[in-house]
Amino acid sequence: MNKKELSQLYYLKKEIACKQEQLARLEAEAERTTAQLTGMPATSGEKDKVGKMAAEIADIKAVLDCKVQEYYSEMNRLIRYIDSIDDSLTRQIMTLRYVELLPWQQVADRIGGGNTEDSVKQTHSRFLRRN
Repeated sequence: MNKKELSQLYYLKKEIACKQEQLARLEAEAERTTAQLTGMPATSGEKDKVGKMAAEIADIKAVLDCKVQEYYSEMNRLIRYIDSIDDSLTRQIMTLRYVELLPWQQVADRIGGGNTEDSVKQTHSRFLRRN
């Protein structure tokens, strides 16, 4: 598995967050746009706007569901790959970096044992070069 494949979980998580924000904005707009019952005939433009927003919300929810499923599938694939690594330290580094999505300094802090940001990066880089 190369670095690009290892990083897919990070990018999927960002993509999901973006879709969730888009959905929240659209739902908030839809709440403000809902037709008010006045007893007067509805104008076609207002009805079309509500229907269009409802369809767009449904589409975003469907895409979001697919992305979440893809995220969990990718996470399981990544965990299986990391579990296949022989070296315990490398497994820990890979898990903290690519599954828990921690920055390098936090990876070093969590591993402890005098490890620094540079030392965990070096262990990681050596592993990727070998594989």
